[in-house]
Amino acid sequence: MRTRLLPLLIVLMAGVLLALGFPLAVSLAAREQQRVVVDRIDDTARFAALAQFVTAGPTAVASEEGNERLHTLSSELTRYHDLYGIRAGVFYRDGLRMAKAPADWRLPRNGNGAEAFDEALAGRRSHDPPQVWPWQEGRLTVASPVVRDGDVVAVVVTDSPTGRMRSRILHGWLVIAGGECAAMLLAVGAAFRLTGWVLRPVRILDTATHDIATGRMQSRVAAASGPPELRRLARSFNEMADNVEEVLEQQRAFVADASHQLRNPLSALLLRIELLGLELPEGHEEIASVRTEGKRLARVLDDLLDLALAEHTAADLRLTDIAALAADRVDAWLPVAAREEVGLAYTGPSAITGWADPIALSSALDAVVDNALKFTPPESHVEVSARADGETIALTVADGGPGLTEDELARIGDRFWRSNRHQNVSGSGLGLSISRALLMAGGATIAYAPNEPRGLRVTITVPRDKPQ
Repeated sequence: MRTRLLPLLIVLMAGVLLALGFPLAVSLAAREQQRVVVDRIDDTARFAALAQFVTAGPTAVASEEGNERLHTLSSELTRYHDLYGIRAGVFYRDGLRMAKAPADWRLPRNGNGAEAFDEALAGRRSHDPPQVWPWQEGRLTVASPVVRDGDVVAVVVTDSPTGRMRSRILHGWLVIAGGECAAMLLAVGAAFRLTGWVLRPVRILDTATHDIATGRMQSRVAAASGPPELRRLARSFNEMADNVEEVLEQQRAFVADASHQLRNPLSALLLRIELLGLELPEGHEEIASVRTEGKRLARVLDDLLDLALAEHTAADLRLTDIAALAADRVDAWLPVAAREEVGLAYTGPSAITGWADPIALSSALDAVVDNALKFTPPESHVEVSARADGETIALTVADGGPGLTEDELARIGDRFWRSNRHQNVSGSGLGLSISRALLMAGGATIAYAPNEPRGLRVTITVPRDKPQ
C-alpha cells in the first residue's frame, strides 16, 4: 500500500508545484521585460523632447539654435549608445535620419521595428514587443513620436540588446526552480511522514493478524496512533481477538475436560470387557475386536488431552544443542527400528545450537520418527539430519516409505486426518497436529515434502536467535 500511496501523493504535489511554478516563471519574465520597456519609453520620451524643435523637416534650413539642438541630440544619442550599448535614433516621417548612434545603424524596415515605427507615426507609442525568452537572441525595439503643434514630425527609435534581461530572467527562473526543488523535498518528506502515520497502524494490525493466525493469540494492537478510523479499527480488532481467544480457551478447556472425564469411564469399560473376555471361549473374534477399538478410543482420548495441553502451554525456550538432542532421540528409537528391521541413523554436525523448548522439540521429533518407522518397509532406511541454514536450523527426517501425493501433502497435519492407504496402521491422526502445536509455541515450523527417490521428508525449522 505504501508503494501505491507514496507515488500518488508525490505526483499530486509535483503537479501543484508545477502549476504554481510555470505561471510564476512566465510572470517573472514578463515583469523583467516590462521594466526594460518602461525604461526605454522614458529614454525615447527624453530624446523626443530634445528633437522636438530641432528643425521643421529634413530639407529645411536650420537656424543656429536648431543646429545647436541637433548637435546636443546627436551627442546625447552617442553617449547613450556608448554607455548602454543601445542603438538609438531620431528619424523623420519618411525614414531619413535626424540623428542616430551608431552612425552605421539603419532603421529596421521589417518585423517588430517596422511595426513600432508605423505605430509611432500614427501618434501612438509602440505596443509592447513580443516576449523574449532566455533561449532567444532577440532585441527590443521601442518607438515614440516626436510631436510639434499636434503633428508627428519624427519618430524616436531604440533598439536594445536583451542579454542582461535574459540573464536576469534565467537567474529568477533558477531561484524559482531551487524553491520548487526545496518545496518538493519538503513535500516528499511530508508524504513519507503522512503515509507512515496513516499506514503504521495498518502494519501493526497486519503483524498482529499474522501472529494470531500462526497461533500467538496474545498479540494485540496498540490503538494510540494513526487516524481516528484506524484507531477505532484497532480497538475493534482487539475486542475480536479477545473474543476469539476466549472461545478457543473454552474449546480447549472443553476438549481437555471431556478427554479427562471420559478416561475413567472408558478405563472401567475396558476392565469390564477384559472380565467379560475371561468368561468367553478362547479366540472369540468379537471380544478381540471390541478390545482393540476400546484401546484405540483410549489412545485418541490421550492424544486429545495432549493436543489441548500443547495448544495451551507456553513454550520454555532455551539455547539448546539441536544436534545432540536429535542424536539422543535417534538412540532412543534404535530398538524400535531394530524390531521393525529398519535402518535409523543421525547424520550432521555433532553440535549446533538454536532456541527451542527441548521437551516440545523432543516430543515433536519423536512423533515424526515414529511415523517414519511405521511407514518405512523392512530393509529400508530412515535418516535424521541437522544443518545450519542462515538464521535457522533445519532438522530433517527422511524415510523410505510410500510417501504421499500432492493432495495428501496439502492435508497432512490436519486433526484426525489419515491417508486412505494407511487406515490399517495404528494411530489416531493427531500426532503431527500435536507436533505442530508444540513447535509453533516456540517459533519453530514443520514442513512436508517428497523424498527422493521415494518416501517422505519432514523438515523442522528452529530459529538460531531467540524469538521476540
